[in-house]
Amino acid sequence: MVVIAFQAPPFPFPIRRRLSSPSPPFSFPIIRKLLNTGITAQNAKSRVTLCSVQPNPQRLQEEEEEEEEEEEEEESVSVRERSVSVVLLAGGQGKRMGATMPKQYLPLFGQPIALYSFHTFAHMLQVKEIVVVCDPSYHEIFQDAIGHYQTQLKFALPGKERQDSVYNGFQAVDPNSELVCIHDSARPLVLSADVKKVLKDGLVNGAAVLGVPVKATIKEANSESFVVKTLDRKTLWEMQTPQIIKPELLRKGFELINREGLEVTDDVSIVEHLKQPVYITEGSYTNIKVTTPDDMLLAERILNINSEDVVLPIHL
Repeated sequence: MVVIAFQAPPFPFPIRRRLSSPSPPFSFPIIRKLLNTGITAQNAKSRVTLCSVQPNPQRLQEEEEEEEEEEEEEESVSVRERSVSVVLLAGGQGKRMGATMPKQYLPLFGQPIALYSFHTFAHMLQVKEIVVVCDPSYHEIFQDAIGHYQTQLKFALPGKERQDSVYNGFQAVDPNSELVCIHDSARPLVLSADVKKVLKDGLVNGAAVLGVPVKATIKEANSESFVVKTLDRKTLWEMQTPQIIKPELLRKGFELINREGLEVTDDVSIVEHLKQPVYITEGSYTNIKVTTPDDMLLAERILNINSEDVVLPIHL
């Protein structure tokens, strides 16, 4: 009887599960090939010996073809340079923060919160323009920040509700853009790597949104605060921004909700009303929305730990 054993040394890098490409068992190519060819790695030093198990050429060829197909698929889907219009929502009042100015302009390590995500987008080659939806009294903040970037800067007036602000920003978008990327400026810690993932998923699916799996138990209650049922958190996601929508879908969605007088609380809900699919791209729990003083403290803590992952308007 032949026994095949494989004891791998610890991986020297963190492994992050990708929502868009769930990994099958033995997804690492080296492990699959070891199992298919009968090679045994006996210890952490990876001393290799051969067993009497015969290699399976057909299976090896199938594995190699699958890997090549995956690589080709990754390469075939790419967001072109200067093809994305960002609508940066920066017109909120920030009443929950209890400050004298909107929360997105409060200083985070000396710089307005809104400038963190602004710099993240302006730094990306895929972004052709940023439409900032804000009160004219704050235009100078963004005009001073655009600096050496090749990204075009535009402005739009905020509306009464969020969907009105998004609509106003969308009206200023270049009609030749392939994707519209809508982001809350009160989320300063969004990672460019997550933005790139959701942009690609939006290009493939028409609409995509960053989200994270819900950790807490969620219960539905009635008007008298009694529990109706417990929801299965395995199917629940907390939505974040950016939210990516192809311009033609967003245009049709606005025509529908304006015609029927519908209200939406997030942007991809506009697409949902069209009965079109919306893809969820798994993001990061650090992409928090700063709405309270406690959120500000948490954002400072995250920046202290992960400053190398965020495009900063200043050097910390």
